[in-house]
Amino acid sequence: MRTVAVIGGGAAGMMAAVQAARAGARVTIYERNDRIGKKILSTGNGKCNFSNEKMDISCYHGSGRDLIPVLYETFGVAETKRFFEDLGMRIKEVNGYLYPASGQASTVLDLFRYELERLSVQIHTGQQVTAIRPSNNGIMVKTMQHEKYYGAAILTCGGQAAPGTGSDGAGFKLAGQLGHRILPVVPALTALRCEGTYYKQVAGVRCDAKITLYAAGDKICEERGELQLTDYGISGIPVFQISRHAAYALREQKHTTVKISFLPDDDEDACEKFWQERWERKAEQTMEVFLTGVVNKKINQLLLSLAGIRGSEKAGEVTGKMRQKLQSLYRSWEVTVTATNPFTQAQVSAGGVDCAQVAYNLASRIVPGVYFAGEILDVDGICGGYNLQWAFSSGTIAGRAAACEM
Repeated sequence: MRTVAVIGGGAAGMMAAVQAARAGARVTIYERNDRIGKKILSTGNGKCNFSNEKMDISCYHGSGRDLIPVLYETFGVAETKRFFEDLGMRIKEVNGYLYPASGQASTVLDLFRYELERLSVQIHTGQQVTAIRPSNNGIMVKTMQHEKYYGAAILTCGGQAAPGTGSDGAGFKLAGQLGHRILPVVPALTALRCEGTYYKQVAGVRCDAKITLYAAGDKICEERGELQLTDYGISGIPVFQISRHAAYALREQKHTTVKISFLPDDDEDACEKFWQERWERKAEQTMEVFLTGVVNKKINQLLLSLAGIRGSEKAGEVTGKMRQKLQSLYRSWEVTVTATNPFTQAQVSAGGVDCAQVAYNLASRIVPGVYFAGEILDVDGICGGYNLQWAFSSGTIAGRAAACEM
């Protein structure tokens, strides 16, 4: 019976362990925390959005993006659903997003724990792996407590996001010791901090908006959805989706900006018509009244201030130049991004082990007997269950390969 060590007991690690054990291996999980699966409990706001019916390669980034179609053909969304259903979980679908019907992330963790126990997988918690080395006796796994040798080792240590759950980048050091190239790691799926002292005026406001990211003047990407304004900048799903691109632009010291449209349904002509009719009909109203109903009141007040127009001023008295300035703010308010939120406030990290040095079965091309799965690899997805699907798919492929390849 082949022995397999799984380094890290998160989503990818638990799946790798289950699949390796099902394939006949004797499996041991090493987890630095006092329990496995800690991070999974916070996913989907505690409801665990574990996958998505609308799966496409465009939902992923990184050097391992091309691995997605191959891996997901073997173990994709349908297979993931069947895996959990076979364990007893009812599944709820909301606009393509997949959740346990219980509404509890703990359901997913509990089912993993029960299956690991059934398969007699050994779990060593409170043990951080400090070194991994190939030897004549197999793959040596060293902790502060002991050294042991295994037929294969799977690194599923996570990235650097949410270090309080155990993902503090330690896995990158282990991979580096084995000779693997680590691509720059940055926070992803996180909020952006912006230049200016006026954000407290609109903190807490949520609204539909289109946001466009620019780096050194070049358009990088565009998203639409519920924007959340904070006391330090911008947040919400559309911001999370662009944050990895902003992080890399900032890392390269490029001037990074976001243009926000508070009128996302209207093109330039439609906006011009809307404002022209409003100026004509409401000329006798104060600007505060004039703008009531356009967007959230706090946004109206902030944009008036940025345009240099008093709320008590009559609409008919506002000059053409000032009108154009105000209109442009509603259609394309440009904010300067100074930083992303740190890893402690990021859902995932982008970057990691270069997938050019990993085979399609996620085996190391450098060290025979070593495999990778999950966030430690340079693959990151958008919001919506894509990162957990990557964890489950990559964990399955690596687990089966580690158990079966001799």
